[in-house]
Amino acid sequence: MTASTAAAIAARRQQTQDKLAQVEKAIGQLRRERGRPTVKAIAERAGVSSTFLYENADARTLVKNAVADSRSRHDRLGKEKYDRVEATWRERALNAEAALTRTQEEVFAHRQQLGVLMGRIRDFDQMVPGESVQALNVENTTLNRRVQQLTREHRSLQERLEGARSNLRFAEKRIADLEAQILEAKADS
Repeated sequence: MTASTAAAIAARRQQTQDKLAQVEKAIGQLRRERGRPTVKAIAERAGVSSTFLYENADARTLVKNAVADSRSRHDRLGKEKYDRVEATWRERALNAEAALTRTQEEVFAHRQQLGVLMGRIRDFDQMVPGESVQALNVENTTLNRRVQQLTREHRSLQERLEGARSNLRFAEKRIADLEAQILEAKADS
C-alpha cells in the first residue's frame, strides 16, 4: 500500500469518526429537546446523509438504540398518564356509589320512621283532642318534606353516578383508541 493510499484511508476513517460523533451529538440534542429521534431528524441535525446512517453499522446501531429508547420512554409516559386518569375516574365512581348507598339507607330509615309516625297519628286521632292532632300533622308534613328532599338527593346522586360511569366508559374507549394508535405506529416503524 502506498503512502497516499494509506493517507486516504486514514482520512476516510477520521471522516467517518467525525460523522459518528455528529450523530451522537444530534441524538443527545433530540433527547434533551424531547424531540422524536427518526433517521431523517438525526441525519438533518448531524449534517449527514440518511444513506450514511443506514450503511454504517455503528451509525445504524446508534439510531436503532435511540429510536428504541424513545419508544419505551413514550410508552412508559403514556401508561403513567393512563393510570392517573383511570385512578381519578375510579375514585369518583366509588365516591358516588358510596354516597348513593348512604342516601338509600337514609331514605329507607326515614320511610320506616314515617310509617311508625303515621301509625301513631292514626292512634292519636282516635284518642287525643284536636290540638295534639294538629301538632302531629305539622310534624308529619315536615317529615314528608324531608322524605321528598332525600328522594331528590337520591335521584341527583343516581344521575351523578351514571355520569361518572359514562365518563369512565368514554375514558376507557379513548385510551383503547390511543393504545391502538400506538400499536399502529409501532407496526409502521
